[in-house]
Amino acid sequence: MIAKTVWTPLMAELDRWQGAGRTASLWLRDDDAVEPSAALDRLLELSARHALPLTLAVIPQHTGPALVDRLATAPFANIAVHGWSHVNHAGPARKKCELGLDRPVEVVLGELQAGFDHLQKLYGEKFVALLVPPWNRIDAVLVPRLSFIGFSALSVFGAEKPADNIGLVNTHVDLIDWHGTRGGRDPADLVADMVRRLGAMREEEGGTLGFLTHHLVHDAAAWEFLDALFAVTQDHPASNWIPVSDILDAMKDN
Repeated sequence: MIAKTVWTPLMAELDRWQGAGRTASLWLRDDDAVEPSAALDRLLELSARHALPLTLAVIPQHTGPALVDRLATAPFANIAVHGWSHVNHAGPARKKCELGLDRPVEVVLGELQAGFDHLQKLYGEKFVALLVPPWNRIDAVLVPRLSFIGFSALSVFGAEKPADNIGLVNTHVDLIDWHGTRGGRDPADLVADMVRRLGAMREEEGGTLGFLTHHLVHDAAAWEFLDALFAVTQDHPASNWIPVSDILDAMKDN
């Protein structure tokens, strides 16, 4: 069980937001959805129980009607484009990347167009024009051309950096310990990452906190942290979990 004191730094930071008369915007992105599963059911149950919006990054090539049917009863879920096939095309000595320049640019963009069209047709109003590159990597040469496909924003991991012709809606805190247990990270470390991001948002007076999950690899620690996180943040008046569609709409207005 997570000790109550773990949450103290996060509550103190949200208190600072409240004292300044401001509300912090957070959003949840979960990657690698393809088909219904027990893990996805558990994530959707958490989302519904806490009435918390969720963006599922779906791999277009490997998905179809079964996931559509399951998500028809998930009112808090939006669907983003998770590349095309989630296949690594980089060489063995390089970091994994699907959206690089190892293939002709037109081939990569053609796959992204196919993925965009496929998910938009399947999901209609649930679909958001957001590209989530597999492994959070995309070559800079491709970025200015994403808007011609129909994307309005790109979501990778880390602090947002200026990008040509596209909005950025990044994630900033990753639930999973990829280089260690490959399960949920230490709760205190996760809270510290959230506090750092919220502090930067407060001082710079802008941005959102994107929280990243991968339902297919969650262990008991990951599920416990998520459930507790949603409960403690939703009880605080300075915390607001919002759908990514609201963030994209705000970008259009600006």
